[in-house]
Amino acid sequence: MAKSRRNNRAGVAQTTRDSFANTQASLGWGTNNQSSASQYTLSYQSRNRIQMEAAYRGSWIVRQAVDAIPEDMTRAGIEMAALDPDEVSQIERDMMRLAIWDRLCENGQWGRLYGGSLAVMLIDGQDLSTPLRTETVAKGQFKGLLILDRWMVSPPVGDVVTEYGADMGKPVYYNVIADYAAIPKAKIHYSRVIRMEGADLPFYQRVNENGWGLSVLEPLWDRLIAFDSATVGAGQLVYKAHLRVMKIPKLREIIGLGGPALAGLKAQIEFTRLAQTNEGMTVLDGEDDFDTHQYSFSGLSDMLVQFGQQLSGATGIPLTRLFGQSPAGLNATGEGDMKAYHEKIKQRQEKELRTPLHRLLSVMSMSTLGKPLPDDFSFEFRNLQEMSEAEKADIAQKKTAAVTQALDAQLIKPSTGMKELKASAPVSGLFGNISDEDINEAEEQEKNAPPPGEMDLPDVSGLTSDSGSALDWIKRWRKKKD
Repeated sequence: MAKSRRNNRAGVAQTTRDSFANTQASLGWGTNNQSSASQYTLSYQSRNRIQMEAAYRGSWIVRQAVDAIPEDMTRAGIEMAALDPDEVSQIERDMMRLAIWDRLCENGQWGRLYGGSLAVMLIDGQDLSTPLRTETVAKGQFKGLLILDRWMVSPPVGDVVTEYGADMGKPVYYNVIADYAAIPKAKIHYSRVIRMEGADLPFYQRVNENGWGLSVLEPLWDRLIAFDSATVGAGQLVYKAHLRVMKIPKLREIIGLGGPALAGLKAQIEFTRLAQTNEGMTVLDGEDDFDTHQYSFSGLSDMLVQFGQQLSGATGIPLTRLFGQSPAGLNATGEGDMKAYHEKIKQRQEKELRTPLHRLLSVMSMSTLGKPLPDDFSFEFRNLQEMSEAEKADIAQKKTAAVTQALDAQLIKPSTGMKELKASAPVSGLFGNISDEDINEAEEQEKNAPPPGEMDLPDVSGLTSDSGSALDWIKRWRKKKD
């Protein structure tokens, strides 16, 4: 970058450069060398839907680059707070029945592949073109999510959200243009969709993409081509690992003559090949010569590893996750890389899923529970790191101890303790067999039990100092009664 400054004494404008350059040696940017001729161009790969789909269908590494992050963002689920455990169970059952996490994963996949995708909330009996009002959702009215990628809808140009908020500047409506029987031809209001994008774009580039983002494959395109070219080329070299050379006198003359002479040569070569295959012998004319050459594969593995590392860095996915291979080197366990990756997934969950997922859960609460979410409702994304059996046992022990202490202190009822233990089953792996019937039975027993002040206690009016403490008296009375 050049900057101009004025010499105060001579009044001469001078130019300074921020980078090193030597024009005589053709060194540095802007001098006469090949590096200075390099530049970045706009490839607009995201607009080529057919090419994106061909890459996704034909290359496993492309599928990994597209699918890995959405899969990890949606595979562990969430922990909900401020709801009763049985209410949480009801919502989770409906999320499983309607395959909500699968649809959210699919929405993320097509958003990364194409640069944009929508998950439409299907609410039976409501007009998709009207703004969503959560309080109008009746029980059982929510029917799941419909996924529409960017090529299946067309947002009207210039009709954008002007209200302050997270959706400001995005399209107000999405017109469905996909021609398929199961997809309604409708105009969809933005409040009814969960919008996912690939990579972010600056303002004017986003305008050029009709408001959508960038396919994650576009910045990787040259690295993907290099990796697949190197791996396919290395595979084809296997066919040339054992090169055989046959020297035949007057070969040029035989080819030139053609006819019986050339036919005889071909027959000889075919006979030699079959003999090598079946009997392991090479039969030649006395004047012919035969030789073999071994092909060297040195350096290929290092080159493939370098290409793989570049892809890992470009996608932000560790080698362990991207290629499914065990790590090597100083970080032999790969725990550091996976921890950093899980933190990145957590960041993307907070950025891309928290707000739309809260809106979705508000709809599901009305449809599943018949009531809105409480004001203090919150949720957290579950940890992606799988716990060992020892860690699960430790959590179960601490959870049980906490519930038991609360029961002994009469802070909670036994039925509440059973609900809390059952709610911890996905994490601890225990107490999942506590049935709803067991909880209902405990609640019935609690309803029929007398209040603490009306319990049948022994008469202690005749208690003297020789009888011991009141607590000992009650203990002896309960033991005798039992």
